[in-house]
Amino acid sequence: MKHERETLEAVTNARTLAQQVASAGPGERGKVEGELSSALNRLLAVAERYPDLKASQNFLALQEELASTENKISFSRQFYNDAVLTYNNQTQMFPSNMVAAMTGFKESEFFEIPVAAERETPKVSFT
Repeated sequence: MKHERETLEAVTNARTLAQQVASAGPGERGKVEGELSSALNRLLAVAERYPDLKASQNFLALQEELASTENKISFSRQFYNDAVLTYNNQTQMFPSNMVAAMTGFKESEFFEIPVAAERETPKVSFT
């Protein structure tokens, strides 16, 4: 039970931290969201040890919500990085680079997750 409680606390703490750094830069948010993904993976591993939990309607709803949330996050990261690429191209190409230089627009950083394992979508299997 101690491991399960620690796992749930880690998920809760990571989620709280992810909400707190919502206004931080993309690099910091990527790091924190990677920690949240890791904690969620541990929670799902704990859930596999309890067959009654896997059959629960609430847990099935959680599974569906996790899959939906992961898809939304993936789409949002891609959308953000596409927008940053377009913006950075505009700050480098003539004539918009002249305006960007005069008005102080600088390149933005991409949203990247440094650890390869954290970039992958978690594998969720409840069978």
